[in-house]
Amino acid sequence: MRAVIAPSRLAGTIPAIASKSQAHRLLICAALADRPTAVACPTLSADIAATADCLRALGADISYENGTFTVSPISAVSSHPTLDCGESGSTLRFLLPVVCALGTEAKLKMHGRLPERPLSPLWEELERHGARLSRPAPDTLAVEGSLSPGDYTLAANVSSQFISGLLFALPLLDGPSALALTGKLESASYLAMTVRALGLFGVDCPFADGAFTVHGGRRCVSPGHVAVEGDWSNAAFWVVADRICGGTLKITGLAPDSPQGDRAVLELAKRIGAGNAVVDCQDVPDLVPVLSVLAAVTPGETRFINAGRLRIKESDRLAAIAELLRALGGEARELPDGLVVTGKERLTGGQVSSANDHRIAMSAAVAALACDGPVLLQGAQAVNKSYPAFWTDYERLGGRVALEDEP
Repeated sequence: MRAVIAPSRLAGTIPAIASKSQAHRLLICAALADRPTAVACPTLSADIAATADCLRALGADISYENGTFTVSPISAVSSHPTLDCGESGSTLRFLLPVVCALGTEAKLKMHGRLPERPLSPLWEELERHGARLSRPAPDTLAVEGSLSPGDYTLAANVSSQFISGLLFALPLLDGPSALALTGKLESASYLAMTVRALGLFGVDCPFADGAFTVHGGRRCVSPGHVAVEGDWSNAAFWVVADRICGGTLKITGLAPDSPQGDRAVLELAKRIGAGNAVVDCQDVPDLVPVLSVLAAVTPGETRFINAGRLRIKESDRLAAIAELLRALGGEARELPDGLVVTGKERLTGGQVSSANDHRIAMSAAVAALACDGPVLLQGAQAVNKSYPAFWTDYERLGGRVALEDEP
């Protein structure tokens, strides 16, 4: 699908959509709990649906009505299930250790760029503790065997999703385990979200001396009802749009004390707006595409550093955002693990691609607000991964966009 986005100015009030990062975590805890849980989640996305579908495949009974999931937990694990993870890295990396802990033979299907995204060193650590993993096809991961409790070790600077996956899995084992982290932790806020979600379900994972202690045989204890909070990651597009449009938007439904690291968008947008900023992306990689748009229309030079992991997302985001900005008349230069953006007053408009990446597609729409001519975006349907209603909300706020079938 192609979007033809004309220059416009957004104004009005926009409620934040549900955090898919938190929805993944709460749904997994609910599926592993002792009794049913109502999970209030007023908006859905392809990634949230993928996690719900995978949990159903494992044996959970999950329905969705009037903005709420009703999750009856897994009582008997399905035999030889196939889990379709879609393009969701969180779904795959969270549930792979859980499948190994449940001890069922299973296949996990992957789409888009997901088969290319790394699973090491999680793969090796799972096999070291009894799981057997293989790739019978490029898009398929096969799992056999069962995890045993013990001492686990992961590098902390590869992916917090690996650590989160093990924290979901280790309480299911029949003995205590320790999960030691080596090196400097990246995306610490996402790990904090996992620990908080487990805590809501009565599972404590104390961290001391570089390691988590996890007691085995601990099923999650359902609180009965939990609610998914508003999503700072997707609200970031409206935060930047608000700055470009001159303070015309009000975003509701966001918790200022949220464990979501992307709430830092408020402070980072202010810093970039002041000119000549250096942004350390280690804990906020998902903000880089839209903050780069703000940098492109802010006088001065903005340097995004420690962003190498963006090259293995839904697209090579460093390359994709640099290409997008240059196609729209901006100035951007790639670094091996970062980006340098030189700002100017306005962009020109032009033809760009989403690279099948939801954050690139939404960044293009925000960039159109600072363009003198239209933006022609190929692959506009990529927003469905995290924000299916994005184009509807964009138009409701005054954005001018026409969605067309691609020629």
